Amino acid sequence: MPRTLPAGSHRRTAALLATAALLLGAAGCGSSQDPPAGTPGPASSVSADAPATGVLGVRDAWVKAADRGMTAAFGALVNDGDADVTVTGAATDVSPVELHEMAVRDGQPVMRAKQGGLVVRARSTYALEPGGDHLMLMGLTRPVRAGDQVSVTLTFADGRTQTFTAVAKPFTGAQESYAPGHGAPAPGTNGTPGATASPAS
Repeated sequence: MPRTLPAGSHRRTAALLATAALLLGAAGCGSSQDPPAGTPGPASSVSADAPATGVLGVRDAWVKAADRGMTAAFGALVNDGDADVTVTGAATDVSPVELHEMAVRDGQPVMRAKQGGLVVRARSTYALEPGGDHLMLMGLTRPVRAGDQVSVTLTFADGRTQTFTAVAKPFTGAQESYAPGHGAPAPGTNGTPGATASPAS
């Protein structure tokens, strides 16, 4: 026959259990609350000056192989967001970079700096391609051979940056001349001012 505890013992046991529950609950809630203002939080795995990633998607990025002088980088910039994104600058580990576009002057295609940057509209893709807009690598510090990987960093109008890798490959295309009037001409060009990019006859 089970032993019956006095009524006072039941009350003490219930009080002890309630106190224990309160203490455990307080400990659990404390771990999920925000720390007081000024309290250091956990260290982030990304440093303050680390380049941002994921501003744009980058597909099929490549660089025209070149021994010296100038060349260009191409690919597709994909904006899956709901706001336009403007690329205002770029840099690589082998040269400075300018944002260029192809335009028509006196009936001839000419290369020039892209004023206002590259605006990638919301929910759209912006093509960088031979004979069109591209990233102009100005004055290579070393040869870019087929198969080399070139690190490219984009800078955006809001100050964010994003780095991606482009693979170098040989390309002749329509014999585009990536040699603007300023700076050294690209290999195989005559360095004529005007930065023409007309196809070979």
